[in-house]
Amino acid sequence: MADDREILRELWEGKIPICFQLAQEEIYTVDQPDPFFLLVPRLSYFPLVTDKVLRHMVKFVEQESTDEMWLEYEGQPLKWHYPIGLLFDLYGHQTELPWKLIVHFKKFPEDELLHCPNKEAVESHFMSIIKEADALKHRGQAINNMQKKDHKALWTGLMNDKFDQFWSVNKKLMESSGEDAFKSIPFRIYQVDSIPIQKLFKPTDDNGETLTLRHLLEFLNVDIALSPELSSHHVITQGIEPPLETPAAWMSEHLSYPDNFLHICLVPRTENES
Repeated sequence: MADDREILRELWEGKIPICFQLAQEEIYTVDQPDPFFLLVPRLSYFPLVTDKVLRHMVKFVEQESTDEMWLEYEGQPLKWHYPIGLLFDLYGHQTELPWKLIVHFKKFPEDELLHCPNKEAVESHFMSIIKEADALKHRGQAINNMQKKDHKALWTGLMNDKFDQFWSVNKKLMESSGEDAFKSIPFRIYQVDSIPIQKLFKPTDDNGETLTLRHLLEFLNVDIALSPELSSHHVITQGIEPPLETPAAWMSEHLSYPDNFLHICLVPRTENES
């Protein structure tokens, strides 16, 4: 069970400063909108934290031709169903803060983004990922043994940024001792311009030996040098680079996002880092 509460709380309290700017070509008024600054939780999703941004920006666009609001970073539309911290680790890791994002209301990129009509769509996605994670860890038994009010507490705890409310339920999904040990580790590996990688990976080998982050990357045959000194990529989750010898089970218990998945980004090092 994830029992190092300080780590869990520190991750929960992680924030990213963001500067939202309306796309210049969509401004329909004489007045230029001021940038909108927010400090947003890494573990949340953009549709849960951008209501104020929408209200601020929508006054400056042509109302008759307005699509739903979507965000872009340096030409890359940002997937709302990815946690904000994952998006920053993948695309903004080496940028200066605040993270500068462009707000759009037109030309919704249908081929790249899912529509998000309301917060219920975010809840539906979030709960489906949690159920997938528990199917991998406990064959779905932990989530199925919960009551509907527990499912709601997970969601409202995340949506309202209530650590204690969320973890009072989520701890049941993180039990990994004895017969309740994780069957597989819920994870996804991300690289820019690549489809996320997800495969079945057990936390121990056939001899009962603990498997690590290094084993996970080797298992996936990820095309990076795995020596920390020679690595061509940063291996990032939750904004940090865990040692490659970190046990995968420990990472799953302590570094997973609220959806119970480890979201790991492989970010190329710049020339001056090599």
